[in-house]
Amino acid sequence: MVSLSRHIVVLLMLAILATSCNKGPSLQAYYVDNQEKPGFLSLDIPSSFLNVDTSELSKDQLEAYQSIKKLNMLAYKIDAENLNPYKAELAQVKSILEDDKYEELIRGGNNQDGKFVVKYTGDIESIDEFILFGNADDKGFAIVRVLGNNMSADKIMNLSQVFENANVDDDAVKQFMNFFE
Repeated sequence: MVSLSRHIVVLLMLAILATSCNKGPSLQAYYVDNQEKPGFLSLDIPSSFLNVDTSELSKDQLEAYQSIKKLNMLAYKIDAENLNPYKAELAQVKSILEDDKYEELIRGGNNQDGKFVVKYTGDIESIDEFILFGNADDKGFAIVRVLGNNMSADKIMNLSQVFENANVDDDAVKQFMNFFE
């Protein structure tokens, strides 16, 4: 009987710990919950898929490239029939990104063309995740999560030109890039 009571107490403590660690919805959970819902477009891309010629990279660029593991992309396109659901989804994403664990790096844009914000988790010299979030009231919103290990903001910014010139020749990526046109 004592052994059964001890097991119950241990299970209750584990349940309490598990629920107390989860402060609220996470961007990962939002992504998983919505990736197959109507109106959303999702895409997961391993960094190896970007076809970057690493022989042309500087030492810092190579370190930055090797620190990136994958990109998760999720977009929601607005149209005349989904204005209210769009507003609800947008509010939910903004609420998630207000969590203190997401540190802001850059913010920009305007009301007419759209707004964007770049956030990250981890330490500025050892970033676990970059989050690029942009929205335009006439197009929708997109979230790009850049996941990796020990990413550095300076080195990743230096790598952005390489990604612009990467040879990505996949229909899914083109579909995502053309999602808002």
